[in-house]
Parts: sequence; C-alpha cells; structure tokens
Amino acid sequence: MTHLGESPDPILGCLLGGALGDALGYATRRHPESAVAQWDPAKPDSLRISARTQLTLYTVDGLTDALEWANDGVAADETACLWLAYLRWFRAQGGTPPSSAPVPPLRWIDNQAVLHHRRDPDAASAKALGSGEMGSRGRPLNPEAADAGAAARSAPFGLIPHIAGPLIDRLTMDAAALTHGHPSARHAAAGFSTLIHAVAVRRLPLDAAVDAAVERVSSSGGPELAAGLVAAAAVPPSRTPDAGSAVAVLATAVHAALSTQDDDGEVHFRAAVRLAAGRDDGTAASMTGNIVGALHGHLVLPQEWLGAIEGRDVVIEATRRLAAVTA
Repeated sequence: MTHLGESPDPILGCLLGGALGDALGYATRRHPESAVAQWDPAKPDSLRISARTQLTLYTVDGLTDALEWANDGVAADETACLWLAYLRWFRAQGGTPPSSAPVPPLRWIDNQAVLHHRRDPDAASAKALGSGEMGSRGRPLNPEAADAGAAARSAPFGLIPHIAGPLIDRLTMDAAALTHGHPSARHAAAGFSTLIHAVAVRRLPLDAAVDAAVERVSSSGGPELAAGLVAAAAVPPSRTPDAGSAVAVLATAVHAALSTQDDDGEVHFRAAVRLAAGRDDGTAASMTGNIVGALHGHLVLPQEWLGAIEGRDVVIEATRRLAAVTA
C-alpha cells in the first residue's frame, strides 16, 4: 500500500474520508438492516466505492488538467476540462455519447479499473453526459434536477489553495450546471465547496466553516439552503419527500459533522459517518466524510477501514497530482 505520510493532510483527509463515508453509505443502501451498526471492513464487498467517489476523483483530474495547462502558460477553460473529464468517466462506465461529443485523450485515471465499475451513478449526471451537450449556467442541462449528484462531487473545488472565494464559487456553479440545472442543486454544491475550503485550506473550526457556507448561500440567492443549514446545526433534517434533494443532503451532512464533534478526531469521524449513513442513498455519508476528513486530516481515519477500502491508492495518487500543480 502507498505510504500515507506522517503529517496531517486535510486534502488527503477530505478525499479519503469521502471515499470511506461513501463506502459505508453504499453498504448501508445494499444491506440496510445491519450495515451501519455492524459495518465489517474485513468483508471486501462492504468497502466498495460508488459513483460519488468516482466522479469526485474525475473532478480532481479535470481541475488538475486545467491547472497543468495554466502552469504551462496556456489558458484553459476549466469547465470544459471538467466536462471532458466527466465524459471520460461516462465512457469508462460503458456509456456512449453521440458522435457529436468530443473524444478527449485518455489520462492516467482512465486506466484505473476501480473507476470502471458501475456503482449507482445518479440519473441526472448520466442523462446529461449521455446527451453529448455541454451545459452551462446560462443554458443548464436538466433544469429539474435538484438532487445532490453535483454537490457530492464538489469537494475538490474547495481544496485548491491560493484562490479566492468568488473563483471557488464560479468553478463549482459552472461544473454543477454541466449536469444539474436546478438552482438549489448548484447553490448546494457551492455551499459545500465553500465549507470544504474553510476547513481544509483556511483551517477554520467547523462551526465557523458552516457559518461561512451559510453566508455564501445567503448572499447568493439560496435562502432555502441557508435556512436549512442553520436549522441543521441543532436538529437533524427529517425524512421528507425532498430528503434526497441537494439542500436536504447537505443539511444532513452538516448536522452529522456538527453533532458528533469530539476532541478525538477518529471518534468524531466514525460517529459522524455512521450517523449520516442510511439517511438517504448514502450521499450524506460521503459528504460528511469529506467534511470531517478535511477538518482533522487523514491521520484520524480508521486504519482498518483504510487498509481495505477499494480505490485507496487511486485517491492518494489523484491527491498527489493535484498537490503537484498547486504547490
């Protein structure tokens, strides 16, 4: 296994933590009667990542691609780089976009077998990428898609150092519009990347990071999400018909992270992802893992889970490549 290093790394913690939360959420969906209480990392099929982690890694790769061009002095359209990355993921899943869609050259990530497994991709992303059209904020695809599919892959936008909040916001909103056209889905994605940036890069305490996310969505036309985040600090979101919406899922992840805070980071991580798992299709557990992993760094992640998680070395390599172009 790849050596993880001895200094806490919030970026690696975020991405590995999200993968672990995703695996618990995926196991819970498949075995709801026992997965949360008795998740056994000794069983290989309980440590499988889903499309949430796959698309998060392709988000990292799309951003890395754009930054590589920029470091070489060549201007690149970041959103186009992300769209091409998502198209590569879609093809790896066996999808066939129309002939009008571009066929970008393969990158290292496309050769990773774990990212070819079809693991519950969200319907809106699959539909948008299968259309062969590139959505935008001015002409977003799937205007009815209010689920958390875009938010779940948006943590990497908050992991880039040395950039200001407005740029993080633009990158996140533009990337979300590639597949999720509903305003609440895009605002939830931006609120999530703002929160991740606050804990992983600015190193704010969790409460202050949540306040930063609330301020962002309050000032950008997302009052419903802002109110949901404020309420989630004290009370877990209820199971309602909109429980799978991006707003509700982000609120669930925020509540799970806030309500289980502990001085022991590993205790916090275990409790938070277990609380979030089972609340929806597993997306909240993945996003909770991103948040708490970014807060404490990778050294708090349970070693027995890390030793068996599917795709662990792919996450580490994607993190290394992103760090290399942002140093």
